[in-house]
Amino acid sequence: MRLCVNIDHVATLRQARGELEPDPVTAAMICELAGADGIVCHLREDRRHINDRDVHLLRELVKTKLDLEMSIEPQIVSIACKVRPDLSTLVPERRQELTTEGGLDVIGNFERLKNVIRELQSNKIEVSLFVDPVKEQIQAAADLGVEFVEIHTGFYANAVSEEEAKEELEKIKESAILGRKLGLGVNAGHGLNYLNIIPFREIKEIEEVSIGHAIISRAVFVGLFNAVQEMVKIVKGI
Repeated sequence: MRLCVNIDHVATLRQARGELEPDPVTAAMICELAGADGIVCHLREDRRHINDRDVHLLRELVKTKLDLEMSIEPQIVSIACKVRPDLSTLVPERRQELTTEGGLDVIGNFERLKNVIRELQSNKIEVSLFVDPVKEQIQAAADLGVEFVEIHTGFYANAVSEEEAKEELEKIKESAILGRKLGLGVNAGHGLNYLNIIPFREIKEIEEVSIGHAIISRAVFVGLFNAVQEMVKIVKGI
C-alpha cells in the first residue's frame, strides 16, 4: 500500500500569519525524501491554505506523484488543466466547512461530473472521485469512466465505539472489493492516523492512502521527516 501525504495543514499554518513560512512546497520535498509515495494538496476556491503559487511549484518539483484535490467549479478545473497533476481527485466543497465532510454525490451530479471528467482526461489527467463507502456511488463512479475512487474513511475514523469502527471498516472493505471488480483503482483517506490505519494493511484492494493532519500534527513533536518515516513504516508493515 502506498502513502501519499497531504500538505494542506502546512499551508494552513503559513496562512495563520499571512506570511511566507512554513512553505508547503518545502514540506513536500521533505515528505518525498522521507519515503512518501506522493503529495496531495487541495486548491480550494477560497484559497484558505494552498494557493496557485504552491500548485504550480509543486507540479515543477514533485518527483513522485501529485494528487490535486479539487471541486468541479470551472475556474479550478481550468487551473488543473493547465497544471496537469498526475491525478485530480474531485471532492465536494463548502465554504463553511473546516474540512471535507463527506463523499461526492456522484449519482446526483452525474451529468456535471461527466463533463468535468471528460475535460480533465482530455488533458491527460487521471481522475479519482472521493466517495462514501456506498456501493451505488462506486458503481456510478465506474459508469463515469474514471480511473480511481478514493473511499471516504471519515465515518470509520470518527467511530465512537469499537463495534461501530468494525462496521465502518467492513463497509470500506466491501466498497474496495467492488471498486476493484469494476476495474477501478482504489484509494482511501480522511481522518486516518498512526493507530487506525493499521487494519487497512489487510485490505489488499486499497492501493493507496492519503494522510495529512495526523502526520503534520506528529511533526510538531518529532519533525516532519521522522513523522513521515514513521507512517511509511506503519502503512507498509515494515
